[in-house]
Amino acid sequence: MPAFNRKLSVAPMMDWTDRHCRFFHRLLSEKTLLYTEMVTAQAVIHGHRDRLLGYSPEEQPLALQLGGSDPALLARATRIAADFGYQEVNLNVGCPSDRVQSGSFGAVLMEQPALVAECVSAMQGFGPEITVKCRIGVDEQEPRDVLPDFLQSVSAAGVESFTIHARKAWLQGLSPKQNRDVPPLDYPLVYDMKAEFPDLEICINGGVESLDAALAHLKHVDGVMIGRAAYHQPFAILPEADQRIFGQGSVKPEAWVIARMCDYIEVELAKGARLNQITRHMLGAFAGRPGARQWRRTLSEGAHLDGAGPALVMQAYGAVKG
Repeated sequence: MPAFNRKLSVAPMMDWTDRHCRFFHRLLSEKTLLYTEMVTAQAVIHGHRDRLLGYSPEEQPLALQLGGSDPALLARATRIAADFGYQEVNLNVGCPSDRVQSGSFGAVLMEQPALVAECVSAMQGFGPEITVKCRIGVDEQEPRDVLPDFLQSVSAAGVESFTIHARKAWLQGLSPKQNRDVPPLDYPLVYDMKAEFPDLEICINGGVESLDAALAHLKHVDGVMIGRAAYHQPFAILPEADQRIFGQGSVKPEAWVIARMCDYIEVELAKGARLNQITRHMLGAFAGRPGARQWRRTLSEGAHLDGAGPALVMQAYGAVKG
């Protein structure tokens, strides 16, 4: 049985989807699957585990994304993740950053499906479901040739769920930021992979900016992962997701969400957090709405100041609801 319903998820995004961001997103949608930032297997093994892997129970359903290419290290990290209660561990085979390439993991692993298969095989058996997030290919690879072989090799090692970013990654010549936009999207190829591998769960990622677009994709694949749109326009994406995508739940009033965030902020500040560590994830909450600019300005200018707390958030919210 799959660990989670992946009809809709928010992508793992470095420096963005930390626990404060995830708590905020969870208030907006109870059903959408959330992912951690990518954490390397080495960091999990040798780093501050509570800081790297810790989460609030309210964030569930929540999956961990790992980066790495050493089967033994990934196995150790997966065992640790199981001890933290994670029910899904996702292997990153899609990140194109220089830092990731130098570690021989991320998108460069699209060139080594046998190694990916070895990695996911080693990660099996500790409890969490092992999933993979990948690209359609890298550099000069022909996606229609390499992607089916990749899925065949890795699924034979026990992976049943893949999230495919429908773009190539160009490891030479494009920056990580450009790799999120410049390579053309090939949604039909991902649709074809679902048709070719009907027993696999195939989720699509890349350029999805609305629930309408997500619903259109769900006619062809099993799930949709939304990235930057969910982060920059959370109130435009997530509140209706439970009803429109999962067919259950209700839309939470925004005033309730802001009040809950204020409660959360009060607790986190008492633990030593600073307000701007939390509110930076809320700046796009009211994008496109009257008062959105004042909301952003109030939080941006005041959240880093000593003593800033829930009162500043309510002051900023007054510009929107007024």
